[in-house]
Amino acid sequence: MQSEENPDTPTASVPVLPDYRVTSLIVGCAIFLEQMDGTVLATALPTMARDFHVSAPAMSVAVTSYLLALAILIPVSGAMSDRFGAKRVFNSSIVVFIIGSILCSLTKTLPMMVAARLLQGTGGAMMAPVGRLVILRTVERRHLVSSMMWTLIPAILGTMAGPPLGGFIVEYFDWRWIFYINVPIGVLGYWLVRRYIPVVGCLTKPARFDWLGFALCSVGLSCSLFGLELFGQNTDMRNAMLLVAIGAAGCLAYVWHARRCANPAVDLTLLRIDSFRLSVISGSLMRITQGAQPFLLPLLLQIGLGFSALRSGQLILAISLGALLARVLTTRILRRIGFRRAMVYNGVLASMSYAICAFFQADWPFWLMFGLLTCCGIVMSFQFAAYNTIAYEAVPTDRMSAANSFYSTLQQLMLSVGVCCGALILKLAMAASHNTEPSRLNFSVAFLIVTLISLSSTRWHRAFAPDAGHEMSGHRRSGSTAEGSH
Repeated sequence: MQSEENPDTPTASVPVLPDYRVTSLIVGCAIFLEQMDGTVLATALPTMARDFHVSAPAMSVAVTSYLLALAILIPVSGAMSDRFGAKRVFNSSIVVFIIGSILCSLTKTLPMMVAARLLQGTGGAMMAPVGRLVILRTVERRHLVSSMMWTLIPAILGTMAGPPLGGFIVEYFDWRWIFYINVPIGVLGYWLVRRYIPVVGCLTKPARFDWLGFALCSVGLSCSLFGLELFGQNTDMRNAMLLVAIGAAGCLAYVWHARRCANPAVDLTLLRIDSFRLSVISGSLMRITQGAQPFLLPLLLQIGLGFSALRSGQLILAISLGALLARVLTTRILRRIGFRRAMVYNGVLASMSYAICAFFQADWPFWLMFGLLTCCGIVMSFQFAAYNTIAYEAVPTDRMSAANSFYSTLQQLMLSVGVCCGALILKLAMAASHNTEPSRLNFSVAFLIVTLISLSSTRWHRAFAPDAGHEMSGHRRSGSTAEGSH
């Protein structure tokens, strides 16, 4: 395995990795922090709402502020990696993430939490995409699917540990310890990256970064998202509409600017690549629903059904368990039926799995809900693993950094939009039924509506070429004999 090295950085103490799995696992361990933090926080939202003296749906801003920081700053990650080296940026992001976690634990009001989460998101914005960039630049394409699976194992373990750990902490301790546990894990991740990850991604003559485009994109995304957030908080609608209008103007101005810039912050010309464009569109629709589910589900279990935080965390664990089981099946299924058919059929199953939550009842057996959520985790994880791989099929190597930045930005943005949509739909359902607190029926309406959003992605799944991703999955080679026999 070959890697680019920065001539100004000493590499004598950094061994050349003998196997791509080692690098993939270490990158995944760093992403473990981010994944665990998100799932731990979900089970604590109702308790945090009581401490901050706000309604439970209002806590969506604590989630979206973090995701917004990710979406805004991810475009910078590629430029930072090109200029300073992916390893250096990756480790710095872990440090910022740890500092943000400590500040989150010290907050006493919701605005303070939002500010701390923005700082935490600043670290997370570099952590995941730069880690993925390390994989993309050091792993041969024939090993890319397997490498992505190895990378996701620690991340999935983080999502598995998060819900029960969060429920346990909320039930028996203080929710602030949720953020303190990031500190020792972050220190370990910092040491592993420093010791084992090779120096990659530092260019001798990096392109000039598009700061004007970055500013336009940041204003467009942040104003649009916070405007959507205000719609869900029942505040002054004029301010919400003003923010959305400013955000739309910023996005349109960026599109105009990007067409005239040689190296735009987010390269929109990548959308001319069929597999990349279709993965972005279909994946964005699915991620809106995926963003809404982890926000709505803990509230449904604790407020709508009256479960404890610990019980809620145990049930949410099932989704992570299903995602882990999907790792065993993904490569085999893609090799057998190919990306297109897999995404078409599994996309419908994944959408339907969201709808199941709308019918949960407090008297349902624990094992039944756990089993259904496990199946939900399997189909969802498979779908996003396919998206994350097929998107880069036809992207040239020299544009991989730009594609990674673009894709990661849209991924986090759509998750943020999903949280906002979930909160907004829940608020509208509460208003229609004249409830001050969300009922089980209100949650059911929200789950069914977000399900329709993900179902709309089927049209774009069908637009993929029949042989899309055949070099990655091996489907054409394994299916050539059967095809020739007809």
